[in-house]
Amino acid sequence: MIAATSVNDRSGKDPVSNVLKWILLAVGIVTFALLGWTTDLTYKASPPFPDRFVGTDGTLVMSAADIQAGKAGFQKADLMDYGSLYGMGSYFGEDYTASNLVRLATLTEANIAKARTGKAVAELTAEEQASVRAAMQVELQGIDLSQSVAVLPDAVASAIATLRDEIAAALLRHDFDKGWTQAYSLDEESAARTADFLIYSSLTTVARRPGTTVSWTQNWPFEPLVGNAPTTSTFRWTWISFCFTFFAFGAVLFIYERYLNGPDQAPMDPVLAKFAPLTPSQRRIWKYFLVVAAVLLLQILVGSIMAHYYSDRTSFYGIEVDRFLPFNFLRDVHIQSPIVWIGLSWIGAGLFLAPAISGGEPKGQGFLVDLLFWVTLLIVVGALAGNYLGIMGYIREGWFWFGNQGLSYIQLGRAWQIGFFAGLAIWSLLVLRALWPSGAKLAAATRQFWTGRIKLEHLIWASTVNIALLYACGMIPLTGIEKSFTITDFWRWWVVHLWVEQSFEFFAAAISAYLLMAVGLVSRQLAERSVYFELILIFLGGVLGTGHHLYWAGAPGLWVPLGTMFSFIEVLPLVLLVIEAIQHHRLIKTHGDFKYGLAYIYIIGAAFWNFVGAGVFGGGTLNAPLVNYYEHGTFLTLNHAHTALFGAFGLLGIGLVYFCLRYAAGEIHAFGETVGRWAFWLYNGGLVLWILFNFFPIGWPQLDAVYEHGLAYARSQAFYDGTAFWQWMRFPGDVVFALGALLMAWDFIVKSRPLLPRFALRLLPGGRARQPAAAE
Repeated sequence: MIAATSVNDRSGKDPVSNVLKWILLAVGIVTFALLGWTTDLTYKASPPFPDRFVGTDGTLVMSAADIQAGKAGFQKADLMDYGSLYGMGSYFGEDYTASNLVRLATLTEANIAKARTGKAVAELTAEEQASVRAAMQVELQGIDLSQSVAVLPDAVASAIATLRDEIAAALLRHDFDKGWTQAYSLDEESAARTADFLIYSSLTTVARRPGTTVSWTQNWPFEPLVGNAPTTSTFRWTWISFCFTFFAFGAVLFIYERYLNGPDQAPMDPVLAKFAPLTPSQRRIWKYFLVVAAVLLLQILVGSIMAHYYSDRTSFYGIEVDRFLPFNFLRDVHIQSPIVWIGLSWIGAGLFLAPAISGGEPKGQGFLVDLLFWVTLLIVVGALAGNYLGIMGYIREGWFWFGNQGLSYIQLGRAWQIGFFAGLAIWSLLVLRALWPSGAKLAAATRQFWTGRIKLEHLIWASTVNIALLYACGMIPLTGIEKSFTITDFWRWWVVHLWVEQSFEFFAAAISAYLLMAVGLVSRQLAERSVYFELILIFLGGVLGTGHHLYWAGAPGLWVPLGTMFSFIEVLPLVLLVIEAIQHHRLIKTHGDFKYGLAYIYIIGAAFWNFVGAGVFGGGTLNAPLVNYYEHGTFLTLNHAHTALFGAFGLLGIGLVYFCLRYAAGEIHAFGETVGRWAFWLYNGGLVLWILFNFFPIGWPQLDAVYEHGLAYARSQAFYDGTAFWQWMRFPGDVVFALGALLMAWDFIVKSRPLLPRFALRLLPGGRARQPAAAE
């Protein structure tokens, strides 16, 4: 420890690291300050709610109170996990904004035609049809949402009344041909109000902002029927952002080669190169790792059922599961499961590694680690049960607190959400205790931090705080339902995007750099230089890059330039990750007897898929406004989501687990790598098969369908019926991927032997014989 301390002291004098750390601080302050400013603009420029919508004779059509009650119904029924709103949500069902916009326009056309000629639209001449369509577009685009009383043309008011009845009736009946299970949580009144909310949302996509020719959603979705087409700003900023990105690539590569890619001649600090006796808290982490495997298997099981839904919406191999397992509940489980198992892998790894880094732990750490596990497990089980009971209508009055919030990725009822946040905060506190287990060490670390002598250990702990704090943003407002979906979705993306692209990347960069240093592959000086530079780029791209999710959901047009320019920066650190992964692979090959080879094949794989899934399939293409305008809400987004979330963060989590298990094995227990490597390649094979035989063959024709016919058709049952073969072709990738998960789960159990208590060892083959070794 004396040698490590002296290395720490010398690394604090590195001039390059000192410059980079102050740049990082400035970037963090400026980007979050700008995010605060744009938050205020978003609140002010989101679509307003007229107190009343009335016909020309003053008859009330719907009110702001109706719409706001309908938003509660939308969330209560979890419609966002069957279809999507403004392209946000599930791609299984329709996009409500697009499909209802087309239906509203069609009904309005019919009303205008009848009022003018007494005929149906189909009976009119081509010239008459063009005139009726032009009149319909003028009436819809001319609705002024900024007025306290919005006066609707008679044709529109009548169309809204008809459409309300159609939507409400559809919500309350099964339609298994479309895979739709009735909204058990709604009654006739709440279904009608939910219909009002959906219709209002569609109106925001066509009604123009006062004094402009642009709708509240920047003319999204593309729909020729109502005259929606990309804006000039959408085109201009796409071109500018691509130019900017190529210039930025050059600048980043120059800085990397100039300051970060020279000979690594600084002192090494291999604090984890030797195996120390396990502490009491480390011996209790096995539960976290086994639950990681179990929840991943649950996610795969549910995902396989969902994939079957796409190919046969009426039943699961003849069993009508739709009645008691609605698609939206299955999606709840499927998209919350990775948050749980990836989160637990990081939580468990952080709690295991912290005592190894510090060389000890404070009293009571083991008990607190156990307590955190059981409380977290209770929250997860309770939240999933609440999701189901809420969707099925068993929780009515308390659905917001204990049921399903109905917001994609943060469906947890608010009480469960508060509990999960508390768990993250406790995790951060436990990591703090273990990194600096005595009062003297904590005081010294605190002085170092506040005097600018920041180390990798500080960054690891700061990243855990960052993860906890940003998750709390998904709870705004804390005790009620925000009336505006635009504002709700804005805060949702603080969790879904900012939590991932900034907080997760922060933790991943800090822990990866520390482990490279700790096993003796690079010096502390080089590790700190690299992580500071990566974090500068992560903060630049990840914070304001949130804006690329806000293009089309009613946020101000300012997010188009901000979102595209900063989200393209997200690709830059991913390029560095690939370059560094190649170099780390070479270092490992020349290192001889490298003990953590299995862990690092996953960590290097995570860098590759981070670049491909988040970079090539995400920030490098889909974030461009003109591309996103047509692509948003299609299978190409599913391709990005699967390859980025599992490929980047899932593989990293598994790699961290294997790192901990290898450290636990030490020099006493055997640690084979064959099974883990097979699992790794099966995972990668499954991802590739999904891309080649499911996401691309459906996603690219779907993008063509948007461009040629509009989003409503591209998300319709008519389109999906033509993709049945490729929906079935998801199956080979599912099988290969699931085999990888089963192998990994068994491997986790076997490799957890050094941590397992005696009762658990007896359940394993040969457990009695290995019992004494595990107790050492």
